[in-house]
Amino acid sequence: MAEQLAVEAVDISKRFGARWALARLSFGLPQGRSLLLTGHNGSGKTTLLRLIATASFPTAGTLRVLGHDARTGRDQLRPHVALVSHASFHYEDLSAAQNLTLSAKFLGRGGEPNLVAELLERMGLSERADSPVRQFSAGMRKRLAIARLLMKAPKVALLDEPFGELDPAGIKQMEGLIRDLQSKGTSVVLATHLVEQGQSLTDERLHLSGGRKVEAS
Repeated sequence: MAEQLAVEAVDISKRFGARWALARLSFGLPQGRSLLLTGHNGSGKTTLLRLIATASFPTAGTLRVLGHDARTGRDQLRPHVALVSHASFHYEDLSAAQNLTLSAKFLGRGGEPNLVAELLERMGLSERADSPVRQFSAGMRKRLAIARLLMKAPKVALLDEPFGELDPAGIKQMEGLIRDLQSKGTSVVLATHLVEQGQSLTDERLHLSGGRKVEAS
């Protein structure tokens, strides 16, 4: 029986003007497995994550996520794929609780009365539940974004430098959350400069340079 792939890329390329951010990249990630994505700044890591999240589309090549073409199956994929990136995309003037309440409504989980409070507690944000997000530090914004990801319960979780802006306690908590996602069968793609830490959390590694695969293991 053929192995089911969470992500399958075949010769995908992405161009921005005259610059190729990705060039003929191919790889496959089995469902339930985790991938460490490494490379210097500008190597194509964030571009690849955005393609998998259907926030952008390849210029050439084929990208399939959870069995769907990432371009034509975008509507089917979006409920099952979540990206935590450098930009948190929160509503700045709303509180943390209000942001998560809106997310719950969008995700069809508005009828779960304790959901928002439980997620805020889990992420250590209960005491700032009613504070506007514009007052939050970068680390707090990151934790709120993770709370939103947990609410979505995605089949594919894309984490772009998730340890950035976190203190040691926050990093330890993030490691636990990643392991918890994996225990639930979520496929995780983790982009980080902390290679040793990332390798301890993932099954496979894809190293990029200039938008090309230079190492896979």
